[in-house]
Amino acid sequence: MSVATSDAHVEHDRFLESGAVPTGVRDLVAESWLRSVAAGVDVDRCEAPTALAHDELSDLRAAHPLSQVFPLLYDVLGRAAEECDSLMAVGDSDGRLLWVCGRPGVLRQAERINFAEGTSWDERHAGTNAPGTALRLDAPVQIRSAEHFRRAVQPWSCAAAPIHDPLTHAVLGVVDVTGTDTIAGPQTMAMVRAAARMAEAELGRIVAVSGRSSLWATPAERRCRVQALGRPDCQVELGGRTLRLTPRHSELMVLLADHPDGLSGDQLALGLYADDVNTSTVRAEMTRLRQLLGDDVLPSRPYRLKIAPDCDWLQVSELIDAGHIGAALRAYRGPLLPHSDAPGVVAGRERLERDLRGAVFASNQLDLMVAWTRTRWGADDVQMWHRQAGLLPVSSPLLPLVQAEVRRLNRELGL
Repeated sequence: MSVATSDAHVEHDRFLESGAVPTGVRDLVAESWLRSVAAGVDVDRCEAPTALAHDELSDLRAAHPLSQVFPLLYDVLGRAAEECDSLMAVGDSDGRLLWVCGRPGVLRQAERINFAEGTSWDERHAGTNAPGTALRLDAPVQIRSAEHFRRAVQPWSCAAAPIHDPLTHAVLGVVDVTGTDTIAGPQTMAMVRAAARMAEAELGRIVAVSGRSSLWATPAERRCRVQALGRPDCQVELGGRTLRLTPRHSELMVLLADHPDGLSGDQLALGLYADDVNTSTVRAEMTRLRQLLGDDVLPSRPYRLKIAPDCDWLQVSELIDAGHIGAALRAYRGPLLPHSDAPGVVAGRERLERDLRGAVFASNQLDLMVAWTRTRWGADDVQMWHRQAGLLPVSSPLLPLVQAEVRRLNRELGL
């Protein structure tokens, strides 16, 4: 613990004992401490409260405008945070965390204070912290270690900035980086601020391109779900209806969901057919699909979905990116449209399976590897069997079975 951190802890304890803010505390922190006391926040409470059940969290994320820029935020900020053994979090305007990304070990540490998806980190519930205080002040904020109000959070430092709606200028939510004292410098604050401004610019671009009057999804859009993993076709739940699409329409749905900015007729043709095909064929298929989904869901020029569908294959990909490998493996019910030979679908299918398999292999977690090799698509994964054989203790009852599978596969593959 540095001298500065030690002094901050002393000042925090003096405040709790006397109710008077020491002179060495920053004004924004002192004012936040006073608000935390007034809100009745328990300084010794270990965990922030959970605000959203899993289904509620899924629905809110699907409808929230920040879902449209979350991939961008992860790419420009989340990856950098992970490299520093830190977390990136994105929350809504009420301080509820919608996404929390980081390496598995860091995520597990953060779960001890319930810094996790679906929990409330506004000041009224969690006391002084960067996401909650940034929302309270509508300004970028950095909170270092003992400046946090609750003691359990003081091993962490964080920096957060609000994100605004380009149409109404209202606060949509907040982006945050949380980690150890190594992120307590001005560089982190600059990165977070830049990421928030970049997200606002991208939302503005989406509004300009789409001509929408609101970034928020409609109730019908929130009920749009697409399942295509391990299935010969797509099952779509939309506006209270359940549709089972034809194989060709299923391929179109996957391509459109994978390209939210839209595709031209030529691009769709390349994604659907290995050989050259007249775009009139694609137009005819799109007309029939539009009749099923509705003009308000599927316009043209470019062809794009005017919704944010909750797709099971995209959910698996998001879980992998967030480091939730076990959850991703459980959600993976099989290859994406396994019978399709459309080039765009094949590429997406192979990419998803490669990413999931690679994440399981790199995890060195035996339970995940065992689960992978028990599936029909992982049963002959010789490298995964070899890795299990190397990790299992000699006393494990699974070891003879794993070794037998290794010998069988080596024999069959001529290794």
